[in-house]
Amino acid sequence: MPNNPNDKIYNLEERTAMFGEKIVIFCKKLPKDTITLPIISQLIRSGTSVGANYCEADDAESKNDFKHKIGICKKESRETKYWFRIIATALPEIKDEARILWQEARELNLIFNSINNKLKKK
Repeated sequence: MPNNPNDKIYNLEERTAMFGEKIVIFCKKLPKDTITLPIISQLIRSGTSVGANYCEADDAESKNDFKHKIGICKKESRETKYWFRIIATALPEIKDEARILWQEARELNLIFNSINNKLKKK
């Protein structure tokens, strides 16, 4: 565990795990109905997949396996941004809280885009 709490933002495994946990906590608070249930399901799947795939990338068996898993992280973080946008439309009263998590999804997406772009150059 890092000594400085700010170090967690530079530890992608920890950061993506915390992101997934925050999504689960957020989704547990949402009202469940015919509109929100499918959105919540998609949000949980894509948002928690970011961290799971980063763990897979971290333990990749080859350079190509690493590239592939980072590509999935990139796609899933982007999809998560989309679902936060949709849930904010479905439930405008949670828009501010959703925006904070959307911002983290955006930052993670930018990080994975950067990693992916650097891998393409090699």
